Amino acid sequence: MQTIDNFNFAGKKAIVRVDFNVPLDENGHITDDTRIRGALPTLKKILADGGSVIIMSHMGKPKKNPDMKYSLGQIVDAVSEKLGVKVQFAPDCMKADEAAAALKPGEVLMLENLRFYAEEEGKPRGEFATEEEKKAAKAAMKEPQKEFAKHLASYADCYVNDAFGTAHRKHASTALIADYFDADHKMLGYLMEKEVKAVDNVLSNIKRPFTAIMGGSKVSTKIGIIENLMDKVDNLILCGGMTYTFAKAQGGKIGSSICEDDKLDLALDIIAQAKAKGVNLVLGVDCVAGDAFSNEANTQIVPANNIPDGWEGMDAGPKTRELFANAIKGSKTILWNGPAGVFEFDNFTGGSRAIAEAIAEATKDGAFSLIGGGDSVACINKFGMADQVSYISTGGGALLEAIEGKVLPGIAAIKGE
Repeated sequence: MQTIDNFNFAGKKAIVRVDFNVPLDENGHITDDTRIRGALPTLKKILADGGSVIIMSHMGKPKKNPDMKYSLGQIVDAVSEKLGVKVQFAPDCMKADEAAAALKPGEVLMLENLRFYAEEEGKPRGEFATEEEKKAAKAAMKEPQKEFAKHLASYADCYVNDAFGTAHRKHASTALIADYFDADHKMLGYLMEKEVKAVDNVLSNIKRPFTAIMGGSKVSTKIGIIENLMDKVDNLILCGGMTYTFAKAQGGKIGSSICEDDKLDLALDIIAQAKAKGVNLVLGVDCVAGDAFSNEANTQIVPANNIPDGWEGMDAGPKTRELFANAIKGSKTILWNGPAGVFEFDNFTGGSRAIAEAIAEATKDGAFSLIGGGDSVACINKFGMADQVSYISTGGGALLEAIEGKVLPGIAAIKGE
């Protein structure tokens, strides 16, 4: 497989799939530039070699073409500043032939949001009367999707995939485009290489004890990874909103807390699996409850299984934080995906901060810690602790699928698998 270090981009046009799906505020300003900074080494290597760069990415989930709320034009100046090169902009990713052809060595062109075209994802838009109609419409998009990928490929001499965050999607720009380049002219970028290595460190080079922390609101979205990890971890901490599904499943009273009532049996099954496999399953025992979903809510600390009516669990309580910290400290491999509470509200960051501090302490003592998933990354950045963990992944869904052991189409397309 070709590697970016071994490839000389001199005189070559490289089309690079990055993940610049960055969060913006109401004025279109970037609130977290982690993903842009992550792609810089790859972009700079191409330019330093004497090549030119065509950047392509998606942003958000636009339902029409164009939807300026999701225009990448909003971040061109920020990318130019970070890259140290003025970035040109093509306002339509399918009409950039002339701009791409005119690129000179050292120049950079960014294409407009790929998802303005339904062909990027290969998913038809609109309403369908039946599931059969929807399937037929999706099947009809296969050829247009290939043509879309072929057109993008025509802009460049080589292809670099540096978008780990979308590596689990078989989209035109993440997988199909690779078919139009031979094995010597397609490769993973530096960020992708680091991501693949980090996942491998967690799954193939486990130093014990191995502790995984899974947070978030719904157990249903994490069930695949929870079941996969059950055969690998020593400690499994389940926190965040899913806490209350587990509490209710065991007969607890959870007030108005978030709960998946159709997943109560699943929660009990996970508890049974952990017991059968000798996994130390750590669940919250107390919580910070609020009388409204608001940073200004009145609060009280109550047992996680005895929350009063009209109150909802918003964060892990002090006893729970201590339990989590004790499980994390002393660990040698740590994976964290998902916060312990509504960390977006400053008054409910305590549980997530306790996890972050325990991970930082364990990392200082020699553990390998991998933080992944948008909310966990936002947490660690909010607390200013990004430099105190081993690796921060730019991928949410991609990271989870990789840890589940699934083949990621974006990586397989480069490796020729």
